[in-house]
Amino acid sequence: MNVNGIGTAGYPLTGYTAKKTGRSAESGTVGFMETVEEKAAQGKAADQDEKAFEMVGPNAPQEVKDAWMEAAKEVNANGMGIRGNGMMSHISQMMVQRLNKQLKGETENFDILGSTVESAIQATKKALYDLEHPVVYTPRSIEVQQARIKEGEFYSAFLEKLEKL
Repeated sequence: MNVNGIGTAGYPLTGYTAKKTGRSAESGTVGFMETVEEKAAQGKAADQDEKAFEMVGPNAPQEVKDAWMEAAKEVNANGMGIRGNGMMSHISQMMVQRLNKQLKGETENFDILGSTVESAIQATKKALYDLEHPVVYTPRSIEVQQARIKEGEFYSAFLEKLEKL
């Protein structure tokens, strides 16, 4: 009788099963399930990047959306701080711009990026400036500080792509 490679006397079995496991681990091959999980995670991240874009740029041209998606993929972050699991890592500067519109009474139009490449450039420059020049110092956890660094990297990459259009 054999359970998980351990013989009835409690000694590990030597033979095909043990050698096969050792070989696959040594060769560095990725198993089927690991590949499936990785592809699913990439799909979720892309979905979150699209959702983040729709929150701030529903009227933006396709080329702006393409630049957003390229920057998000390149930096592995998006301008809204939304992670692959759908949770927000912190309140991003694009979210602050969105909330400011709400505070001013704009309940219908949350479009931050506008309908042109130039308006998207202006909104991104504002977000980057506000990120680098906070109005009030607020102590932040290390995780939030790291998320804000990623946010800045995203805005820089997004801005670079927009300026090439």
